[in-house]
Amino acid sequence: MPDTPTPATLHKNPGGGPTPGPPSGARPAHGSGGDGGRPSGERGRTALAVGVVEKIAGMAAREVSGIHALGSGLARTFGAMRDRVPGGKSSIGRGIKAEVGEKQTAIDIALVVEYGVVIPELARQVRENIIDAVERMTGLEVVEVNIAVNDVHLPDEPEFEEEEEPMASSGQRPRLK
Repeated sequence: MPDTPTPATLHKNPGGGPTPGPPSGARPAHGSGGDGGRPSGERGRTALAVGVVEKIAGMAAREVSGIHALGSGLARTFGAMRDRVPGGKSSIGRGIKAEVGEKQTAIDIALVVEYGVVIPELARQVRENIIDAVERMTGLEVVEVNIAVNDVHLPDEPEFEEEEEPMASSGQRPRLK
């Protein structure tokens, strides 16, 4: 029973040694053969994690003037606590949920706007910015961007996340009040 040929045995020259590459004319012409006619850069799949799309959308949304924060009140509360835990990372994708398929994505975003902005115009700008960034960076088609405005930040309202006191000179964290 003959052995199954390997790539090395397929490219042996008449002297018996392997050639440095496929012999001239051995590669099928573009558009024929086992590659389905696709260029080498299109063979295979690229999978994107949901978090990738959420981060891109979060950064794109933050570029639009008039947004105070992303996320609902509960998400911002948990995010603020997570940000204060040593070693915790802030989440760029906070307030954003994405569904990612092989070729399409849908994005939901919750945000808090600054008082005085025209909300329909802001929503249009946010939607356009997210779609442009996600489609350009991922190659996915954005089928929809749903925006939920959960609050309006008033100019005289205190910031949600207050500044922490500086650490004491002994290196210990300050006491909570």
